[in-house]
Amino acid sequence: MMSAIQDFFSLSDPNVRNVLLGTILLSTSSAMIGAFALLKRKTLISDAIAHAVLPGICLAFLLTGEKNSIWLIISAFVTGWLASIVINQITAHSKIKQDAAIAIVSSVAFGFGSFLLSMLQNSGQANQGGLKSFLLGSAATLLQEDVIVLLWLSCIIVLVLFLFFKEFMVIAFDRLFAQSIGLPVKKIDFLFTSLMVLAIVIGIRAVGVVLMSAMLITPAATARFWTVKMAYIMLFATLMALLSSLAGTFISYMIPSMPTGPWIVLIMSLIAYFSFLISWYCRVSRKNA
Repeated sequence: MMSAIQDFFSLSDPNVRNVLLGTILLSTSSAMIGAFALLKRKTLISDAIAHAVLPGICLAFLLTGEKNSIWLIISAFVTGWLASIVINQITAHSKIKQDAAIAIVSSVAFGFGSFLLSMLQNSGQANQGGLKSFLLGSAATLLQEDVIVLLWLSCIIVLVLFLFFKEFMVIAFDRLFAQSIGLPVKKIDFLFTSLMVLAIVIGIRAVGVVLMSAMLITPAATARFWTVKMAYIMLFATLMALLSSLAGTFISYMIPSMPTGPWIVLIMSLIAYFSFLISWYCRVSRKNA
């Protein structure tokens, strides 16, 4: 038992290093984007984008015939972006409200992705194995080249967030004021949506289509119980994602039958429930004081 724990924290095994670093990059970048998505009330749209990523992954494999990380990310990014555009067009040019449009797009996209996935599995191609793992994630299969790609993409997300932090904040709190002071609101919205799609795409590998929205939103929603300042929310969400990734990877290492991604989400959820109970207890205590 102790030797296994020492082996894990020594990071001598390259597989452990790849999985731990990959999950940390995926979860922390998603948590930072999720803080702004929660503030801009785009949490449901992120779920639709996550479901729309699946057909993009399948189409990339159909076109290239291989599971190349770069092509999978590019194709998934395109279909995720198309999903957000379709949702905006439906709500802008019809009487359908945003929540109904999100339900329509996510169900259609996931159904089409499942159809393509079933078709690929029955095609007899030997190298299609592993595509099904994108449904629930498979962080244990991360390779060094995958981690390098994720590192670059995560750095891009973090850098852009810090460069446009004030602009994102102003637009989230007062869109009309942002327009009045000359901010290019539509371009900044385009940039943020691109970052959100990118964060979802790179996070799919760890937790899959089904659980990705939980990884994106849960840390930020939990941080909101503890603080109201945006900078602290992002910091708390990032630390929570870091802790959850470490704990989930550790459990998966100690018990090989346990999947890494779902454990990360489960730990995030437990922290969220604990935070809710503490917040509820504090409110009740103040009322009774």
